[in-house]
Amino acid sequence: MKSPALRLFSAAAICSLALVGCGKNDSSSGKKLKLAFVSNNAATFWTIARSGCEDAERTLGNVEVDFRIPSTGGAAEQQQILDDLLAKGVDGIAVSPIDPANQTAFLDKIASQTLLICHDSDAPASKRVAYIGTDNFAAGEEAGKLIKEALPEGGKIMVFVGATDAENAKQRFGGIKKAIEGSKVEVIDVRTDDTDTVRAQKNAEDTLVKYPDIAALVGLYNYNGPAILNAVRSAGKQGKVKIVCFDENDETLEGVSSGDIYGTVVQQPYEFGKQAITKMAQHLAGDKTALAEVKQIVPTRSLKQADVADFKANLKKILGK
Repeated sequence: MKSPALRLFSAAAICSLALVGCGKNDSSSGKKLKLAFVSNNAATFWTIARSGCEDAERTLGNVEVDFRIPSTGGAAEQQQILDDLLAKGVDGIAVSPIDPANQTAFLDKIASQTLLICHDSDAPASKRVAYIGTDNFAAGEEAGKLIKEALPEGGKIMVFVGATDAENAKQRFGGIKKAIEGSKVEVIDVRTDDTDTVRAQKNAEDTLVKYPDIAALVGLYNYNGPAILNAVRSAGKQGKVKIVCFDENDETLEGVSSGDIYGTVVQQPYEFGKQAITKMAQHLAGDKTALAEVKQIVPTRSLKQADVADFKANLKKILGK
């Protein structure tokens, strides 16, 4: 049975067909809307978002989606991708900014030439029209609750992430700190890896050696969970060192199912893709209510061992497997 939110979204998607059909880019003229979706790294997380984009493309009928993934996870490469999309004359771009504070002027330039929205990680100081994605502070609070559950007596934790200046990373870490206030959980530090998976695992391995009394390792990005899991297993510390992380990477879900990962906070990247493409199309067709709400939040949820089987079954349905 569909939830009310899903029914509402389905209705919006159907309405978008009529709206786009009446716009200046209607299919009767033979011209399709060119929309782009740009990630912030090459994690498998984005495979699910791509599925959402492709479903929106099929539903709308007169939209072409250019799905781009920076191979390095670097801001310079992402900006090159955005420049290339502008040169190709895209009608709208949805992007997860890698370094929003330093990309603001660049994003403003993009926004002056095409419809620009953010997904996954916001750039609130820029002239983007809207943000569609997770409330990352609230997601961080969910992770913080998992940490407190995993460490009822408290203990030292280390946090791992690609970059601390990305908006989603800052908010997730802020949410964690808020959730553990007043507890006996102590954050030693944050280790960054520039979205390099090899470095991510090395950071976790080094932490286990340098801090033998570490109680938990916490990963904020999709690939951090598997990197931490590999390090903990290599050190033979499964169960002794708790793991809390983000997203539904296959290795992460396997780790939660086995009990080696205490829990993970999952987002809905499928909805990032589907809603971003659908609502940009609606907006460009004249429905200015589609992106009128500046922050459009896609809910998250926490997964623990007992939740994994049902979650994986639902994910297979979404991906058509």
